[in-house]
Amino acid sequence: MHKFLRAAGFSEYTEKPMIRDLIKDVVLHAEKRSYIARGLGVLMAEFDRDFADGIGIAVCGEFDDKDNFSYDYYYPYLRPQLTSTGEDVSVERHAFRESYAGICEDPKVGVSLIFYLQNMIPYLKYRNADRLPVQGTTVSFAALSCEGTILMPLQKTEWQKKKIKKDTVIRNRLIQAARCGDEEAIESLTLEDMDTYTAISKRIQTTDIFSLVDTYFMPYGVECDQYSILGEITESREVVNGLTGEKIVIMSLCCNDLNLQVAINRQDLVGEPMPGRRFKGSAWLQGLINYPGE
Repeated sequence: MHKFLRAAGFSEYTEKPMIRDLIKDVVLHAEKRSYIARGLGVLMAEFDRDFADGIGIAVCGEFDDKDNFSYDYYYPYLRPQLTSTGEDVSVERHAFRESYAGICEDPKVGVSLIFYLQNMIPYLKYRNADRLPVQGTTVSFAALSCEGTILMPLQKTEWQKKKIKKDTVIRNRLIQAARCGDEEAIESLTLEDMDTYTAISKRIQTTDIFSLVDTYFMPYGVECDQYSILGEITESREVVNGLTGEKIVIMSLCCNDLNLQVAINRQDLVGEPMPGRRFKGSAWLQGLINYPGE
């Protein structure tokens, strides 16, 4: 069973026979089918079926020369609807199966974003046609979570909000300059981080950490595409899995000035999600590369 299957509304699917029936249902009633030739007489296929608005199951496998399909793996997904970043992205194949991870260096976050690539077939078509890298691509991020908590927002004045935006722009410029080898920018960022560490070390003795930290985006656990996130909710809606009837909360978050969407089973979420409040939890990051003209 996939760990994040419950985030798509399948918390009761814990037995292999149920999973097999679900996979068969997706293949037979898929709403989207993608194919690409792989070797002589072998056709790779991916079947997608939504069970709620933008949330569903993808099944990947192969057709042999006798048109028999054998599935290799499946995964739950949330199709993102927001453009998250326009930074360059590279793609690498996973070692244990025919799936792919994307790597994106976005200075707003401060860490290398490694995500599970949703649109594998279009990427392989560009690669096989020797059209990589593609200019003008963007990436949309989505995440599935199995545990989360709603936190109240930090109270800020209009002056503080404007100052935070201004400081963020300046810091992003310094990071870009530092990546190009600017020694002054590197020194400025180092001194800024030291000042921040000193200030937080003093205040954390008497103040709750989540009153000091507004948002964060950090690697979580041993798997490289899972993160611990804290972000401000900009939009929230609830959808229902049409097969199981379970409720799923989909939130649009602004996390370290990065926009992404997170889906979580309602029974795994503590608190009431509302715009302005914050979501804290661990999540599996997925990404969709938006190719120009598609």
